[in-house]
Amino acid sequence: MKISAVLITFNEEKQIAAALESVAWADEIIVVDSESTDATREICEKSGAKVLVQKWIGFSEQKQFAVDNAGHDWIFSLDADERVSHELRSEILAIKEAAVTVDGYKIPRLSIYMNRPIRHGGWYPDWQLRFFDRRKAKWKDLLIHESVEMAKGARTARLSGEIIHHSVENAAHHHRMIGERYAPLAARQMFNNGRRTSPLKIVFAGWFTFIQTYFIKAGFLDGIPGIVIAYFAAHHTFMKHIMLWEMQNAKTPAE
Repeated sequence: MKISAVLITFNEEKQIAAALESVAWADEIIVVDSESTDATREICEKSGAKVLVQKWIGFSEQKQFAVDNAGHDWIFSLDADERVSHELRSEILAIKEAAVTVDGYKIPRLSIYMNRPIRHGGWYPDWQLRFFDRRKAKWKDLLIHESVEMAKGARTARLSGEIIHHSVENAAHHHRMIGERYAPLAARQMFNNGRRTSPLKIVFAGWFTFIQTYFIKAGFLDGIPGIVIAYFAAHHTFMKHIMLWEMQNAKTPAE
């Protein structure tokens, strides 16, 4: 088995070196860069990665482009803000030397938030299907929370080693990500799927999300980061319903 590690990037000069180092065990590394204006491409090239420049076409499409341009059928997909743990690396290298009996592997993802690993509030284990045979899988066409879809009849297994996720720099960054990326994309995905909201949902959906994240899913066990995560989860829910309301009441909803 030979493995292609694939990543997509845009202005990731602060993160990309560590991500690339964590997949140095792969037989090749493919980076698809969406016209970065910082030193991202130079860092990738110096690491030995093959860099392809592709104008941004969406998360799923960009990742599928990376998969399609890989040299090997077995793919390990990693984001620039993620790292392969030592335990996961060892598991994958063991799989390389063994007889493969499945078509894809789901991997637990552990997020680091406010310098603390988060294991509650619905954030863990956050199973990610990132190691797969591309002949039996593809990225689903979604605007947000893109994921790999296995072909009918394909077999999957779970690994225990983790992907370490460093997605948020600080509270201000988290707030911007919700307002500029996650809520608008989530609202558009909801609208495209035929979902609609109401004044009652706008008022109460955020509160329900906070209760679910902080109490039902035990976010309180993560201390201060837990309550911050619950607050931002509620804020995200509120924002996406407001944006969906604007779309469904616009005379000509913006594309």
